[in-house]
Amino acid sequence: MTCEALTPSRRAVLGTAGALFAWAAMPRFAFAAGNRDARFVTIILRGAMDGLTAVPPVGDPAYQDLRRSIALSTTGPNAALPLDGFFALHPAMVNLARLYAQGQAAIVHASATAYRDRSHFDGQDVLESGFERPGRTESGWLNRLLATVPAGAGVNPGPKLKGVSVGTVAPLVIRGPAPVLGWAPPALKPAAGDLAPRLADLYGSTDPLLARTLHEAIETGKIASGLDVRAQGGPGDPIGMAQMATGAARLIAQPDGPRIAALAFEGWDTHAQEVGRLGRLLGGLDGALAAFERELGETWKDTVILVVTEFGRTARVNGTDGTDHGTGTAAFLVGGAVKGGRVIADWPGLKPQQLRDGRDLAATTDLRAIVKGIAVDLLGCSPAALGEAVFPGSLAIAPMRGLVA
Repeated sequence: MTCEALTPSRRAVLGTAGALFAWAAMPRFAFAAGNRDARFVTIILRGAMDGLTAVPPVGDPAYQDLRRSIALSTTGPNAALPLDGFFALHPAMVNLARLYAQGQAAIVHASATAYRDRSHFDGQDVLESGFERPGRTESGWLNRLLATVPAGAGVNPGPKLKGVSVGTVAPLVIRGPAPVLGWAPPALKPAAGDLAPRLADLYGSTDPLLARTLHEAIETGKIASGLDVRAQGGPGDPIGMAQMATGAARLIAQPDGPRIAALAFEGWDTHAQEVGRLGRLLGGLDGALAAFERELGETWKDTVILVVTEFGRTARVNGTDGTDHGTGTAAFLVGGAVKGGRVIADWPGLKPQQLRDGRDLAATTDLRAIVKGIAVDLLGCSPAALGEAVFPGSLAIAPMRGLVA
């Protein structure tokens, strides 16, 4: 199967490495749902993560025969990490396994969006826009969620809730009219230390709005600075993932900072030689989750991180020790506010007659139900508003309750 190349025209370029842009200079505030000062982070894995390798169903009798050369086992060299007797975890994800054991991580398996074709572009569009079909909107569901979180009763006490996009290109999921900050890890040598004060002095009297925005950018940049910036190795680089996670965590951990964040990690298309490639990618994701836990400190207990991808991969291994575009996959929920220690799955099975189109893991859980459950229980959102404004036309999809501790 031929894969489309990602181009900048597919997503608006909102920044360059090391730069921060502010779309609204507004008063900041603490975001609280009940007695919880909640944070919600969405991580998009672009390229279609293989959920059957990330979270192998080692207890399914058809698994080993389908996966053959790339199958994992809980015994022997490079053994998968046991979870519940039926499912295991890829050995590269030791931090996630620890958090799972501590009740701070959960996995929703056999999940997917409403999209049932196999184009990366369209699959990502549906995943991030929140619509059932591609090409419907220029805004994402996370941006619309920012405007939907209710005010009053201690929830969202400010006029608007602010989000942050981390990376040189803002994911569609957080693009839209709601105010969003953008930050990317620096890739170039920092400018002279006196540049920012000189710019502030220059625009302070001639353009007060720009001066305020510049001040906010400088202050936010200081919060996320101090990273160990090293050369990155392209899409899916573990160093880049850790740097993005560290910067995002430092920003949302601030008492007056944003409370909702979006990141996108590239490179998850594993058509060939999947074992080494996916192990490196999953190790990078695992390191990013550890960075969030470390940098969030006390605010970790109020955090939910949702990790999703546009679709899964074929149940059968192909002739190049990889997998092709599929349907069902796994979603991760991580954070101190997660009711974890479990794999949530209406497992469809891997026998030939149970596969979708005879080739894919069938999807039995809609990702929108997962997001809705988090939005209701963590952020206090209305199911009706979620079904009408955040995920239009999805009123029939009920929130998955009980995901938040």
